[in-house]
Amino acid sequence: MEVKFKGCEAVKPSKPTWKGSLTLSEWDQVGTITHIPTIYFYKSNPNWVTPDDVIPNTLKDSLARALVSFYPLAGRLRWIGGGRLELDCNAMGVEFIEAESDSKLEDFGDFSPSPEYNYLVPMVDYSLPIHELPLLLVQLTRFKCGGVSLSLTISHAVVDGPSALHFISEWARLARGEPLEVPPFLDRKAMQGGDSSSRTAAKPPRLDHSEFDQPPLLLGQSDNVQERKKKTTVAMLRLGKDQLEKLKRKANDSYNLYNNNYPLGSTTNRGSYTRYETVSGHIWRCACKARNHKAEQPTALGVCVDSRSRMQPPLPQGYFGNATFDVIATSHSGELVSKPLGYAASRIREAIEKVSNDYVLSAIENLKYQPDLTRFQDLHALGSDQGPFYGNPNLGVVSWLTLPIYGLDFGWGKEIYMGPGTHDFDGDSLILPSSDGDGSVVVALCLQVAHMDAFKKHFYEDCLQVAHI
Repeated sequence: MEVKFKGCEAVKPSKPTWKGSLTLSEWDQVGTITHIPTIYFYKSNPNWVTPDDVIPNTLKDSLARALVSFYPLAGRLRWIGGGRLELDCNAMGVEFIEAESDSKLEDFGDFSPSPEYNYLVPMVDYSLPIHELPLLLVQLTRFKCGGVSLSLTISHAVVDGPSALHFISEWARLARGEPLEVPPFLDRKAMQGGDSSSRTAAKPPRLDHSEFDQPPLLLGQSDNVQERKKKTTVAMLRLGKDQLEKLKRKANDSYNLYNNNYPLGSTTNRGSYTRYETVSGHIWRCACKARNHKAEQPTALGVCVDSRSRMQPPLPQGYFGNATFDVIATSHSGELVSKPLGYAASRIREAIEKVSNDYVLSAIENLKYQPDLTRFQDLHALGSDQGPFYGNPNLGVVSWLTLPIYGLDFGWGKEIYMGPGTHDFDGDSLILPSSDGDGSVVVALCLQVAHMDAFKKHFYEDCLQVAHI
């Protein structure tokens, strides 16, 4: 696919904003601290008018106004030592790119992520110093058929998924001529814990935090360098409503075998597994089979839990930052494959149930007194082989099931497709709800090329099998 880049400019807040250094929480600075892409496709709309600059001008004007309230996104990160970052609110602006292509929307088929997306999603030049990198990059691409794509890539060191979607939805409201609905809550003290003036010695956490341990390696290997280098591919796998219900019944058939020891006051529905627990357990088991693990192979599954409502008191509406908390479910491949699906789901539920107010604060305190955060940061996109690796024999499964990811209307109607952008790290996966609300879900999965065909086979065949307890 040929894409011609027509221009690039910095969009800055339309009014003066506060300038200074914003302290990030420790939780902002661990895990993925690079940029996360998403993309939206829109059909040509008869209400679109000429000249051609109306759409980009509408987007840039409303973006500049949105950045007045969401001014941290117009700033830049900078290293301050010890693997730590600080946010310089300097109103340098976000990058807005315009491009055009001779392709048509129908050329994308079902819009599954492909190498062509690399031309539609803004590229971040990580060879530059971090203080020169925009925190948000936007690309508007026009197609021959009259349709457009709008892609964004946003720094995960500044916002998590819910905060990113909050910003995007408010930007769209302003583009439609409507007022801001929920202003961002920019005070991050609630996620910063106590005083961190002394980091001379690492203080032990109040609670055990296995999420800070390095994930398992393949048996017989002393590092994951070779696994990181292996070629990957992406698949979008749909589970229809009936298939999903069969999987849930299969998992819940063994529910009572694995759910007798939860503490009183547990916040999760104890009677059945959720969609996320069920589908993630299914993905985990299928990956173990496809990767042909030995029975004794340790394996971990990374789970993201939104802590906003789990904090005491809950975080304010519109909290703008990182409040999704990473926890780890662990097992051995042999157990996952030989036991019922309910076992895998129970391991995931056990990890999620840990996330309470005390657990989050304990984790933050643990990080606060670490002399260096580098080993907790996923810097794969920067070409580093340091930090946690959730490729073979591990996985990371992120849920977008409850996020308002669809219906982004900038004044010319809703998108015909929304999904992740470039997505090329082994073990990365997303679970998305169907855009048509029919009860189905879509799994966006990246695996090594050598494992993908076997994974697809198990993914669908296992849905048909009857549970045997």
